[in-house]
Amino acid sequence: MYVQHLSVADFRSWPRADVAFEPGASVFVGSNGQGKTNLLEAIGYLATLSSHRVASDGPLIRAGANQAVVQAAVVQGGRQLVIEVVLTPGKANKAKLNRSPVPRPRDILGGLRTVLFAPEDLAIVRGDPSERRRFLDEVLVQRTPRLAGVRADYDRVLKQRAALLKSAGAARRSGGSGDLRTLDVWDGHLADHGAVLLAARMELVDALRPYAEEAYSRIAPEVRPNATASPFGLRYVSSIDGALPRDEGGASDASNIPDVTVLSAMLLSELARVRPQELERGVTLIGPHRDDLDLSLNDLPLRGYASHGEGWSAALALRLACFDLLSSDGAEPVLILDDVFAELDTARRDQLASIAAKAEQVLISSAVVGDVPAQLVGARYDVADGEVRRVR
Repeated sequence: MYVQHLSVADFRSWPRADVAFEPGASVFVGSNGQGKTNLLEAIGYLATLSSHRVASDGPLIRAGANQAVVQAAVVQGGRQLVIEVVLTPGKANKAKLNRSPVPRPRDILGGLRTVLFAPEDLAIVRGDPSERRRFLDEVLVQRTPRLAGVRADYDRVLKQRAALLKSAGAARRSGGSGDLRTLDVWDGHLADHGAVLLAARMELVDALRPYAEEAYSRIAPEVRPNATASPFGLRYVSSIDGALPRDEGGASDASNIPDVTVLSAMLLSELARVRPQELERGVTLIGPHRDDLDLSLNDLPLRGYASHGEGWSAALALRLACFDLLSSDGAEPVLILDDVFAELDTARRDQLASIAAKAEQVLISSAVVGDVPAQLVGARYDVADGEVRRVR
C-alpha cells in the first residue's frame, strides 16, 4: 500500500497543496513552522479520522476558512482508491470514496492504513491513561473499521449515563429517590457496547505483545536481563481486572478471554456494585473508559521510572509493533516518521532506519536532511514559503 497523491485545501497552514508520491522513502525537509508536519498529519487523518497532535478537528481548519478538504489517492495491489474528507466547523464532517459520498466519515476507514511515529508519542509512555486508550483504539479501528461504530456508540451511552447519574444523584441528595429505571436501561447499553470494546482491546494487546517485545529487542539490544524473557512488557488493565483470567506472568490470556456475553455480565455486576458511589460522584466508574495499558521495563513501570531514551525506545517499539501487526493482516501500512530522527541517538536511529527501509512506503519529515539516515533519503521535497518543491 502506498499514497500516490495528496491534495489539501485550507488544512492547517496550507491554503492549497498537491504532492505526488512514489513507493519507497520520501523526505520533507524544511525549517520549523513551514508546514511539513501538517502534510503528514493530513495523511494520518485519512487513516484514523483523528490527528496525532490535537484532540478535536477545529485546529485542522485554516484560520478564516469555511472548511478544509483532504484527499489522497491510495494504491494497493495495483488498484487505486481515492479517499476524501471535508471538515466543516460546527457541522458533521463528510467523506467520499472514489468521489462518491459515503453515509458516514467512518465508512472510509480501512481504505488507507498508516503507522505514524512522532514526538507526541512519548505521551503514550509518560502521559495519562487516556493517551494509551487512544493509542489502542486507533489501532483497533484500522484493523477492524466496524469498531469505530462500537466506540462511538459507547461514548454516546457514556455521556447519556453521566447526565442521568448527575440528575438522579441530585434528586437523592434533595430528599427524593430519583428515577433509576432509565439508568438500568443505560447500564445494559453500556455493558453491551463496553464488552465488545473490552474484548477487542484485550485481544489487540495479546496480538501486539510479541511484536512489541521483538521490536524493543531490535531497538535497544543492550537491554537484555536474561536470555529467556523480554525486558519490555505490556498488560491490559481493566476496571473489572480482578474478574479476568491471567496467565502466570499476570498478562491477559487470549485463549481464556471471556466472550462478549460473559464480559457484559461482568460489567453489569460491577456497575451495580458501585452505583452508590457513582450517584454520589456523578460519573461512571466502570467500563473501558477507565482502563489502561500497563507498560513495563524489567518489571518496573515505564511511567515514572523510564529514562528519556527508554521512553523513546518503548514508544517506537509500540509503533513498530503496530506496523508489523497490520502488515501481518495482509495490507502493509504506510510508515510515517514525523521529525523523530533528531530525537534518537545514533544506535536507535540506525535501527529505525534499517527497519523503515524495508517498508513499501515511508514518509519522513525533518528540519535538517542530515538527521535522516542515508538509506532513507529517497525522494526529497523542500517545504518553504507555502510551497512544496521536489528537488530529487
